[in-house]
Amino acid sequence: MATHEYNPEEVRKRRIKGRRKRKLREWVVFTGYLTPSLLGVLLFFFGPMLIVLVQSFQRSATNSEFVGVDNYVHVWNNQAFRSAATNTLIFAGLAVPLAVLLALLLALLLSSKIPGKSVFRSIMLNPMMVPVASIVLIWQVMFSYNGALNTYMGWFGIDKIDWMKSNWSRLVILILFLWKNLGYNMVLFISAISAVPSEQLESAKMDGANAVRRFFSIKLPYLWPTIFFVGIMSLINSFKIFREVYLLAGDYPYDALYMLQNFMNNMFSHLDNAKLTAAAIIMCIAMIIIVGILFIAENRLGRDTEE
Repeated sequence: MATHEYNPEEVRKRRIKGRRKRKLREWVVFTGYLTPSLLGVLLFFFGPMLIVLVQSFQRSATNSEFVGVDNYVHVWNNQAFRSAATNTLIFAGLAVPLAVLLALLLALLLSSKIPGKSVFRSIMLNPMMVPVASIVLIWQVMFSYNGALNTYMGWFGIDKIDWMKSNWSRLVILILFLWKNLGYNMVLFISAISAVPSEQLESAKMDGANAVRRFFSIKLPYLWPTIFFVGIMSLINSFKIFREVYLLAGDYPYDALYMLQNFMNNMFSHLDNAKLTAAAIIMCIAMIIIVGILFIAENRLGRDTEE
């Protein structure tokens, strides 16, 4: 009876060949799952973005003459664009910190042992299920010149305020933004707080650390990733407030509510493709810089926490 001699080199080659086949099979499966999403991103995101970038250096949509950075210079020197950019940055500077801080405070409150927190959590999540048009209708009923709020104020002898055509308009939109976004941010923070190791909290409590000390020394380092994520999402949502502003105040709202999206929407209505594309690229670059700064800060704070 014939016997096969054991050959270590042959066995090693078969194992290497088997590993290569397995890696190739995994790569084919991975590529098969990834390709549809990648094609969609390239077709519907990077493709239009590239077209917009090219058109921002052209004379107009119908004239492909290369004009360099003239469109960007004209947009930058445009007073309407500067006003819109200033209003957008001011609103984001107010809305984002408040959206993060208030959501964190609510999450800490609902993570403690208080009665009725499940009902309060449901109330805070309700705005997520309400369409934007319905929210705008509620705000029109509340803040129009003959609305409910002015009626209540009249009972106390207070003069009516034209909320959407005064300096109060920014506060009205800020309240709307917070009311719609706090619930989602709060849920994210509640999830992050529940992931904080209870052993460390109990140990600190036994050592005499009060609630404030436990928060800053133990909870906050674990919450940094969620804080930055909520901050980025709130920043993106603050740049999308145009929907509510447009439905409440139209194409040309009060000066304090004239946002970058209003500027670009008006340029689109007037078929001014040169200014529209240049403004879109400037806005995109600004968003990339801001988000990049946030990611750098997150990485440094995360590294300090690990150390």
